Parts: sequence; structure tokens; C-alpha cells
Amino acid sequence: MFSPHIMTRRVAPRSTVRFTRAILLVLFAVFVGVSNGAFATDGALTLVEAQQRAVERSRLLAAKEYAAQSSREMSVSARQLPDPVLKLGIDNLPINGQERFSLTRDFMTMQRIGVMQELTRTDKRRLRAERFEREAEKSVAEKAATMAEVERETALAWLDRYYTEAMSAVIAEQIEQAKLEIQASESAYRTGRGTQADIFISRSALTALEDKASDINRRVGNAKIALARWIGDAAQLPLDAKPAADAVRLDEATLDTQLVHHPELAVLAKQEDIAITEAQLAKANKKADWSVEVAVQKRGPGYSDMLSIGLSVPLQWDQKNRQDRELSSKLAQVEQARAEREDALRAHVAEVRGMLNEWHTNRERQIRYEQQLIPLASSRTTASVAAYRGGKSTLADVLAARRSEIDVRLQALQLGQETDRLWAQLNFLFPQNDISRH
Repeated sequence: MFSPHIMTRRVAPRSTVRFTRAILLVLFAVFVGVSNGAFATDGALTLVEAQQRAVERSRLLAAKEYAAQSSREMSVSARQLPDPVLKLGIDNLPINGQERFSLTRDFMTMQRIGVMQELTRTDKRRLRAERFEREAEKSVAEKAATMAEVERETALAWLDRYYTEAMSAVIAEQIEQAKLEIQASESAYRTGRGTQADIFISRSALTALEDKASDINRRVGNAKIALARWIGDAAQLPLDAKPAADAVRLDEATLDTQLVHHPELAVLAKQEDIAITEAQLAKANKKADWSVEVAVQKRGPGYSDMLSIGLSVPLQWDQKNRQDRELSSKLAQVEQARAEREDALRAHVAEVRGMLNEWHTNRERQIRYEQQLIPLASSRTTASVAAYRGGKSTLADVLAARRSEIDVRLQALQLGQETDRLWAQLNFLFPQNDISRH
């Protein structure tokens, strides 16, 4: 490290001093470059980066993946035959007389060991496995719906913070103007061109602006908390510029067809598939499964051992009140799932069309604010200030014009926030990695 306080006995020549200075300048430039490179990694947070962080951080997506894995494992298990049943027993054991509790004296006493196997029909095992496969597909569809929700909610939280910070900047700018107006009113009062009431009016205006700034700062803090719910500590990073929000990834002419593939409707479609599989399984249950049993009976030393073979067949003697009722119930559940999916599609199409209509209207209003209302309010403020300086207007007129301009600018930002929230809700109906398919 170089130190300016180190004193040497000999004075260095000028060439050496210049060379040392050059080295210091090079080292300083390298340090600045390294520092800039280090700070570049902590750049502004874009909307896309926030969504990526939210997806990577979400535990709901991991939960849906585990649910799908669980169903796939159960699908493999459901294809197998039931476990065989080991049977142990003692037959014909005497309980009184001379042979009481003897296992070998009576020729009818036998020690039995056997195995029973239920022969589940192949089509039943296949349908049981398919049901769990449909469950896995439903979990995958739920994961897509969850991903779309995470991206959508993150975008809404990002936009809320962006606009509340923009509102805070507008108020901060007006606070600086209010401070200048206080100075101007005090100067005018000292020179006899103004009144003491003007000073009180300007100070009251500053206090009102500071109170509004406190309220907006509260909203900024809440917006950061809402964003942190999705992306954690990265919510404290400064935000990058707002992305273009003048188009959505939806074709209004084919909206009904596009929304058929919406993740939430895909979940309902998979629920319908599950109901269909359960109905097929209920139909297959009308054919009973048989069980086979083989047993060996060991008797006393003087008697022959025995072998028994048995077949068990359930008697479905009341199919119309059991198996047929079960099948009718499952078929009704299929119709229920289908009706719910169709109604959800109609409701979703109506909701999206309403949001599109509101979005188009808000965009027209935004243009009106940008091209007419804001310039007019700004011109009114400029004219009031000029008239006040020329002695043709009062300070109250200036403050009224400035309050009107603040209100118009805040209303424009509020409208922009509402419009962009609609854009986010429409633009992120589908997960970003799945949007090209629809």
C-alpha cells in the first residue's frame, strides 16, 4: 500500500515520481473497473428475472412434482397381483377325552399350512394403473396452472411496486417545488409584495404533500413485501424499466379455442379422464375375481398327510343394487366432471373477454391522459406561476393549479397501474414455457 506519510531521506527524481503516479493511476483504473464489474452483477431487477426467480423459488411447484411422482409409483404397484396370503391352522383338535389337545393321537387332527392367491383380472389391474396415471397427469396439469399463477402474481407484485415508486417520485418532485414556493412567499413578504397568509398557505401545502408522501411510502413498503413473498430478498433490488405492455398473447378471434388449453381447464379435463377410468373400472368389477388356495395338512405319525386345493368365487347375487349402482354412480360423476369443465370454460371466456374490453378502454384513456390532460394541467401550472410572478395572480391560484396537476399525474399513474395489471393477468394466463403451444 502506498502511503503519503512515509518520508524518505533522498528526494526521488521527477521521472520516478511520474512513473509512480502512472502506476497509481493504472491501479486506480483497475480497481474502478473491478468495482464496476462487481456492482454490475447487482443490476436492476427486470420483470422477467423476477418471474424466473419466483418459479425457481416456489415450493408449490415442487409439491406438484412430488404428487405426480407419487401417482406414477402407485401406478406400477396397481398393475401387480395382490400379495399371496399365508394360512396356518389346526383342524379337528380334540378338546376332551383321552386325546384332549393332542396333535398326533386322533387320525382327524391335522396341522395345516397353505397359501391363497387372489387372481385379479388383467383388465382390472390395467384400469387401476391407468387411474393413477391419470392422477399423475392431473398433477402435471396442476403444476402448469401453479406456474402460470406464480408468474402472474409475481408480475402483478412487480408492477404494483413499479407504479407506487413512480407515484412516490412525483410527490417528491412536488415537495421540492413546494419548498421553493415557501422561499418565494417568504421573500415576497419581506419585500412587501406578499402577505403572511401566503406563507401559511405554502407551508400547509408542503405539509399536505409530505403527508401524501408518507402514505405512498407505506404503499411502496407493502408492495416490496408482496414481491418478497415470491422472490425473497431480491425484492429489495432496484427495478428496471417497465416492459412494453401494448399487446397480449391472445387472439380474440379464436379465444374459445385457446382457452380450452388453459391450465385450470386442463386440470378439469384430467379430472374428467379420472372419472371415465373409474367408470370403466366399476364396469369391470361386475366380473368377480377368483381366489385359489393350496394347503397341506400334516397328521400324526401313523396317518397320511393331506393336500387340499380350493377355489373361492364371490357370488354377485344382487348386481342391480350393488355393482350396477356403483357403475351408475361413476357414470354420473363423469357427467358431473364434464359439466363443470364446460361451465368453467364459458365462465373463463366471459371473464377474459371482459378483461380485454376493459384493457382496450383503459389504453384509450391512457392516451387521453398522456396527450391532453397532463399537458393541459402542466400548462395551467406554468401559466399560474407566470401570472403570480407578474402580480396578476395569487399564491392560492398557483397552489390550486399545482394540486390539480399532481392529481392528474397520480390519476394517470393509477390508470397505468390498473391497465398493466390487466395486461399481466391476460398475458400470463399460460406458463411462459408453454405459451407457444397455444
